[in-house]
Amino acid sequence: MLVRGVWVRDPYSRLLVPLPAAVWNFPRTSEHHLPLQIGETVHILQASEGKGVQQPQGIFPASLIHLKGAVVERRGAEESVIPTEMPMVQEITTTLREWATIWKQLYVAGQMERYQQVKQMMYELMERRSQLLSGTLPKDELLQLKKEVTGKIDYGNKILALDLVVRDEDENILDPDRTSIISLFQAHKKAAQTITQRIQEEMSPQQSVLGCSARLAASPSHSLYLCVRNFVCNIGEEAQLFMALYDPSDENYVIRWASTGVPQDIELLNNLKAIFTDLGSKDLKRERLFLVCQIIRVGRMDLRETYSRKLSTGLRRPFGISVMDITDITKGKSESDEDKQHFIPVHLVAADNDFLHNMIRKAVEGKDINHKGQGFWVSLKMLWGDLSQVRKDHPHLVDRSTVVARKLGYPEVIMPGDVRNDIYLTLVQGEFDKGNKKTQKNVEVTVCVCDESGNVVQNVIYHGAGDKPVSEYRSVVYYQQRHQRWMETVKIAVPIEDVHKTHLRFTFRHRSSSDSKDKSERIFSMAFVKLMRPDGTTLGQPCPMGPHSLVRKLEDAGAYLTLPSARMLPEPKLLSGSSFRVSGTASGLTVSARDSFQISTLVCSTKLTQNVNLLGLLKWRSKPSLLSENLQKLMNVDGGEVIKFLQDTLDALFSIMMEHSDTDVYDTLVFDALVFIVGLVADRKFQHFNAVLEAYICQHFSATLAYKKLISVLTQYVDHASQGEPCEPLMRTFKALEYIFKFIVRSRHLFAQLYEGKETAEFQQSLQRFFLSLNQLMKSPLEGPTLLYQALCWSHPSCWSLSWWVLSSAGAVPAPTSFVPPCLAPPECRELLLQMAVPILQELIEKGEEEGACIELLSNILEVLYKAQKVNTVFSAASVSLSSNHLGSNLTIPSHYVACMAAILSQMDKDHYSSYIKAFPSRPELMDFLMETFILFKDLIGKTVYPSDWMVMNMVQNREFLRAINQFAMTLTKMFLNDSSFELQLWNNYFHLAVAFLTQESLQLENFSQAKRNSILAKYGDMRATIGASIRDMWYNLGHHKIKFIPGMVGPILEMTLVPELELRKSTIPIFFDMMLCEYQLTESFSRFEDEILRKLDSEVEGGRGDEQYKQLFESILLSCCRRHPKLAKPGENFVALVTGLLERLLDYRAVRNDENKTYSMSCTVNLLVGTRPMYLYKLKDLHVSYENYTEGAYTLLLHARLLKWSDEANTAPMQGLHSPSLHTQRQLKEALYNQIIDYFDQGKMWEEAIHICKELADQYESEVFNYEMLSDILQREAKFYEKILKVLRPSPDYFAVGYYGQGFPTFLRNKVFIYRGKEYERREDFEMQLLSPFPSAEKLKSTSPPGQDITGSPGQYIQCFTVQPVEESKVRFKDRSIPEQITNFYKANHVQKFSYSRPFKKGPKDPDNEFATMWIERTTFVTAYPLPGILRWFAVTSTTTTIISPLENAIETMMKTNEKIMSEINRHQNDPSLPINPLSMLLNGIVDPAVMGGFAKYETVQFAGIRIHGRKVTEDLRPFHERMEQCFVQLRAKVENQYGVREMVCFEAQRSGRPRSMAWGPDWDQLSHAGDRQVLWWGVLAPSHPLSLPSPLPAGFLPQSHPHCPLLQMLLSHLPSPLPSQFPFRPSCIPGICPAMPPWWL
Repeated sequence: MLVRGVWVRDPYSRLLVPLPAAVWNFPRTSEHHLPLQIGETVHILQASEGKGVQQPQGIFPASLIHLKGAVVERRGAEESVIPTEMPMVQEITTTLREWATIWKQLYVAGQMERYQQVKQMMYELMERRSQLLSGTLPKDELLQLKKEVTGKIDYGNKILALDLVVRDEDENILDPDRTSIISLFQAHKKAAQTITQRIQEEMSPQQSVLGCSARLAASPSHSLYLCVRNFVCNIGEEAQLFMALYDPSDENYVIRWASTGVPQDIELLNNLKAIFTDLGSKDLKRERLFLVCQIIRVGRMDLRETYSRKLSTGLRRPFGISVMDITDITKGKSESDEDKQHFIPVHLVAADNDFLHNMIRKAVEGKDINHKGQGFWVSLKMLWGDLSQVRKDHPHLVDRSTVVARKLGYPEVIMPGDVRNDIYLTLVQGEFDKGNKKTQKNVEVTVCVCDESGNVVQNVIYHGAGDKPVSEYRSVVYYQQRHQRWMETVKIAVPIEDVHKTHLRFTFRHRSSSDSKDKSERIFSMAFVKLMRPDGTTLGQPCPMGPHSLVRKLEDAGAYLTLPSARMLPEPKLLSGSSFRVSGTASGLTVSARDSFQISTLVCSTKLTQNVNLLGLLKWRSKPSLLSENLQKLMNVDGGEVIKFLQDTLDALFSIMMEHSDTDVYDTLVFDALVFIVGLVADRKFQHFNAVLEAYICQHFSATLAYKKLISVLTQYVDHASQGEPCEPLMRTFKALEYIFKFIVRSRHLFAQLYEGKETAEFQQSLQRFFLSLNQLMKSPLEGPTLLYQALCWSHPSCWSLSWWVLSSAGAVPAPTSFVPPCLAPPECRELLLQMAVPILQELIEKGEEEGACIELLSNILEVLYKAQKVNTVFSAASVSLSSNHLGSNLTIPSHYVACMAAILSQMDKDHYSSYIKAFPSRPELMDFLMETFILFKDLIGKTVYPSDWMVMNMVQNREFLRAINQFAMTLTKMFLNDSSFELQLWNNYFHLAVAFLTQESLQLENFSQAKRNSILAKYGDMRATIGASIRDMWYNLGHHKIKFIPGMVGPILEMTLVPELELRKSTIPIFFDMMLCEYQLTESFSRFEDEILRKLDSEVEGGRGDEQYKQLFESILLSCCRRHPKLAKPGENFVALVTGLLERLLDYRAVRNDENKTYSMSCTVNLLVGTRPMYLYKLKDLHVSYENYTEGAYTLLLHARLLKWSDEANTAPMQGLHSPSLHTQRQLKEALYNQIIDYFDQGKMWEEAIHICKELADQYESEVFNYEMLSDILQREAKFYEKILKVLRPSPDYFAVGYYGQGFPTFLRNKVFIYRGKEYERREDFEMQLLSPFPSAEKLKSTSPPGQDITGSPGQYIQCFTVQPVEESKVRFKDRSIPEQITNFYKANHVQKFSYSRPFKKGPKDPDNEFATMWIERTTFVTAYPLPGILRWFAVTSTTTTIISPLENAIETMMKTNEKIMSEINRHQNDPSLPINPLSMLLNGIVDPAVMGGFAKYETVQFAGIRIHGRKVTEDLRPFHERMEQCFVQLRAKVENQYGVREMVCFEAQRSGRPRSMAWGPDWDQLSHAGDRQVLWWGVLAPSHPLSLPSPLPAGFLPQSHPHCPLLQMLLSHLPSPLPSQFPFRPSCIPGICPAMPPWWL
């Protein structure tokens, strides 16, 4: 199926439509295809089955896209597509796309560790996205997953340097349009702190622990979820599994296990879940925490006994324990996941005397116990919050079937309504005499709850959580132990009304393994303890595990109730029971001192207390006469005990108040008690109970008349204090005043609801009386206690807002859960308070005092005003002034202050600005304010107030600043524009502020990713266009004042136009023409404007601004403007051409300005030097020096030095260089430059050039300034240079021709050829490698021929490189003179502008005997723009010529070069006899006695001198070698004379009169030549078989004119016909004027 479709919508619509998205890559294989990438969305225009499509352009297979829901909102021409997926899924998608780009960049950059980290995070996000899209997650898992996802996204954004995302409590991204700036700022701070903390935890294990501890401390209650996946253990009988936390202790989670290996309740299979609740932060901070399971089998006494009817059954016997250290899980160090399983091995009892408690201690201590592969598989997960919160957050984990195991004690926070009445009984230990038995007894303790009649109370004992209640509990039986230690805990759940009449009864019985004996065993002892004492308090001490000892022996069970149940021991907390033995007395009881039994009890009850004073208050109705005493005693009760019974205590106090409403007898006592309780809650120890008190006020408080009593007592206290009377309760009252007023507010609210707003006037009068008393207190001049009360009143201001709320509500009191401070809600209150508060705030901030409190108060006020959607003009004005004054005077700007200022600006509309401007009494004050504000805004924009990743905060601040700038711009136009009021500096500050705003980094959208760019545009738009239009309008509003801003505003306007935003450029570039026109109308030129823009353009483009589009726009717009004005047409065109040319060179320079391309930076710098002015001269010099190109650096400085004169004129050269600060005259600067140039030439071994500079300096010192000391120094330096020329080895550099072909190169390289000057000893391979490194994708051309159009026009990059030879220009002063080669060699490779390259090729039929006969040479000569060396190591080729060299001409050239080489070696040996002879020996032997190519006797003339020198210097060991060369030479001579005859040749000595005879001719010449007339031989040039060979002898008349300088050439020409045939390749005109030596292959 091929797809094209169309949707038609109304101009203004919101439709639910499918959004097509690609799910597979689709490459384009046809011109009609639309290529797709995964994740791209498409617009379907048409859908078609089969292959036929009416308009085939842009088709793709329908199977490659997926249609997902989306909402298309269309408003006019604008349309936005919003997917209907949940916001979290969309955020993950956007994040993955953004991360993917960076992920690839990390791989390219080689950051593999970070690459793998991002990869793992992306995989995790994709997995979580799939889970979110599945829609199958329960609410709690969904919330947890969202938190996990947002945590990963925020963490990843931070490490990848992306923007910070701020969220609300539900993990949704905050909308800045619906959130106050203060809230945004706080959210940014919180998010940044959270992410920073997580990163620190990732980097440091210790920080991880601290972070987890902080999370634990943040929540007062925690829970541990446990799921038993499986239990594998070979027991063979039924078992009871008791699972609990080992210290702190929770209730046991009981699992009854069948002998078949499954739970006895088969419905619990795979559903064994429990949650241990009420764990406080202190509990989890313990050093170690364990999960412990005690395994008790139920069956025979000994497992080794076989089943028979004679064995007793049903005995609870120890089997083993399991222990797991869960400290890391509870502290967050290891993974906490309900799906992860942990194995806990079982440690079996080794002997019958192993108590389970002792085994647990050994396992905790780490002692090894063999578990034999048996154990539990469990899953654990930490859950934060109390039970109700956990049920809400994790309903799939904590459901109805989940067992809840409460803590053996109180949680840190007891919430109202959390009623507990549990008594935990622990069988600690016992010691029993064996009596008349031979062995110790197998004691079993049976526990039951009995009433006062001795009847057993049914089903009130619980083995643990998850088990059914039973009527009696039987202990574990340990085999034959005198000292029994059980440590078994059960829960007693007796109704509160029955506690006072019940008691616990313990019976002891010996159990036998034999069934018959066991049945005959009777109870041998008993003990009891009553649950409530005679004073009404409950059994036990407030501290847990308080032990008691109680033992009785009896035969008549009813007789013990009349006896005391315990005896006192010396330890006050230890109660030991009296022992009684059955005897023949009337009572039937006797006391036994040898038996003992200990228990401990723990009462966890919110209704039963062990404190007598608290109990007296709670049961005040039973003894009304003691009410006053009990109220006073409440102050002495331990705070922890009061907090446990907080709700009951408060209920009791308000009940007393309500039931005594007609009298004030108890009002003061109840008020003081209430203040005492509120003070307890305010204590740091009980700070978690603030929520409890708040909950009580909102949900449980019901005293409708309490407000009357509370206001009355409060007013009475204030009256006493204002009169100077001591009133100690008032100090505590002020600390508790907030909650006192909350009780008053709630009480009045309930009263108004119940009685429909009655007694409103009375309530207001009572409040007025209170405030009058308070005013009287504050105005009192008395000292002493009154002064202290005044200070306390000022230190607790938050409570007064509540009273103002009550007062202003006039009875219709809103719910007290509102967060708006009521004193700021009514306009009249807000007006008064702000007028009072703002000046005080301003004063404190300016003094730098109480900054933290000032910021907090200012933030709170702004938050209230935002929610009220009101802003006071007085507050706005004062606050703006306050903020600007404070921020303007500080270098370090608190970001919180800036956020407050932005919040103020966000709430100001046009009317506020207008009122604020009008509030200034005079224009100077207004001008000062605007000036300071512009400077402040500019500083805030330039400085980093917020971190760079706070994108939302930065954009919101920019939005408010933009509104303010535009408002102030209107003020400028109205009040500071006409001639009388124009303020240049104020307008200048505005323009600089506006340009700084426009060019700030946070608004440059092109630097952001596409996702971030779209987000900013959708939410804020492009603010640059808005401020750019304002700048343009403000400029045109200036009128005739514009000239005052030229050239000062040229730079800022240029900076603005260079911003890469098309519409902004189009609208602002015309300002340049307006500047040109303005200056031209006044001066008939625009030179100041031109100079300034040329100067600024350099720094702006070098800073990274500007591009090809800007160059084209600049050219087209300004040319269009200029051509519409005839007077500006020509100069305008010249100016535009100048600027665009400079811009083009600057862009080229910037493109190659990095470290890898310094070589090409030099080329661009030279282009700028040539094209404009020498402003780049020193940049070029610095580049050369960094590359150790000292010669080129010297030539560069020489350009500047030549511009200077030898005069004392002021130093006004175009480029003053680095020396100018201390050199004031041109002579001083030129002298300093010359000295630096000499140093550079010396380092570059260009001593000839340094000598020229030395001579010029010496002339100045000698003839102009007469400084003979400096003359002496410079002459000494010059002498050293001469010495270096002759003695220091200077290798000649190689030259390389480099061609850059293809459109992929920059314009200054594209399709151009350059000649490069190589460095010393630089190989071509190394040079090529360095050449190719900046262009890794360039291809090296193997051919040296010029490439064709297919290469030069291709989009690729091709580089051609080959070696060229310098073509030396003839030096007349060296002609026919004997010059040392150290001097002449310099000019062969320097000051060269022509270079040649010879390319051999074959022409004509191939000669199998002589391949060189058809070898022709194509010689290409390159001419460079400037001689080398120069200011660059290379120059472009300006012209190229190509000539063809015949084989004969090539042979002559080769002979000439060989002669020169031999002559050079001869000169060296004659000048320096100490040189080694080896190089000369090898050279001569290769010619006289050649091994290849037959080449010897073409060097006869020079060989005479060479052999002579060799014979003079030869050593004895080389004498045979020398004689061999002489013999070869004689044979050669004889052969030539016989074959070609003898011909007269002009002597070299006659022609080279300037050369000493000893160089080529000597006294041994006649001896070596065997001819006294100095005849030399001419041997044939062409072989007889060569096709060009001529008949011999030639006819008369064919001899051309003799050549005066070459006898060898004369002889050659005598054998040629005259005139020469046209096809003959050799022409006499191309023969050089020196005698050549023919190469060997011409024989």
